[in-house]
Amino acid sequence: MAAKFSTVADGFHFLEAPRWRDGRLWFVDFYGHQVLSMTEDGSDLRQEAQVPHQPSGLGWLPDGRLLVVSMRDRKVLRREPDGTLSVHADLSRYATGHANDMAVDDRGRAYVGNFGFDLMAGEPLRPTALHRVDPDGTVTQVADDLWFPNGSVLTDDGVLLVVETFGNRVTAFTVSDDGALTDRRVWAEFGPLPTDRQVEAALTQLRVAGDGACLDAAGGLWIADATGDRLVRVVEGGTITDELTPGSAVYACALGGADRRTLFACAAPDFHQEARAAARQARMLAARVTVPGR
Repeated sequence: MAAKFSTVADGFHFLEAPRWRDGRLWFVDFYGHQVLSMTEDGSDLRQEAQVPHQPSGLGWLPDGRLLVVSMRDRKVLRREPDGTLSVHADLSRYATGHANDMAVDDRGRAYVGNFGFDLMAGEPLRPTALHRVDPDGTVTQVADDLWFPNGSVLTDDGVLLVVETFGNRVTAFTVSDDGALTDRRVWAEFGPLPTDRQVEAALTQLRVAGDGACLDAAGGLWIADATGDRLVRVVEGGTITDELTPGSAVYACALGGADRRTLFACAAPDFHQEARAAARQARMLAARVTVPGR
């Protein structure tokens, strides 16, 4: 697939978790500590919330209230109608690393991943767990042995897809009526688990260092390859059907726009905290694709 990327907006620190909702692209700036939204063309940029402990995954409750992951204190926050933030759930007793991406279902149940180790301090890789946050804030562990659970999406037929950055794979779960995760299986496998537990060495053993992801209407999963400077479209079974190279490292993506055929991508020179916090080199890119988002 040939696609030309353009810069929709720039001057950010490090962008993640893009979501299309209500005619706007929502996303976070890690080191700007902001939740932002804008129109498709990058105009009308708004600050939606300030999250001092670093925002990450976004989602919405059935009544329209925003949920946002607060990474460093390992919480999920809820934006009230007056704009204030409340603690929706505290995962600090459960998560073994920074809280990360999140998928929220139509009942308001949030599935939240975490790093599992201190990435920026250079700790060795460790597997971690996935937790469900119910609408009342109750936290329940629903899966374990995940290698850096990252981009997560829910399909229309009740399947949760979790991209495991250091797992070289996408793992699928069937979401039961009570919110439990069952029938765990590998949805796409790109290669074996890294044999080296040091981050830099493990990254060289990944075929796809999957970060953020989004699902299209045909069941294809677009994944930002964090070390491959590309976006890949993957179908169940692991076949890569399309590959886009925007000319920059990319860390998350979303399908949106008026016809849902605009693929937005969060770009930055690298993911290193000190460098990204000190500079404003992150951009939101966009390209047109054939298959729309759901």
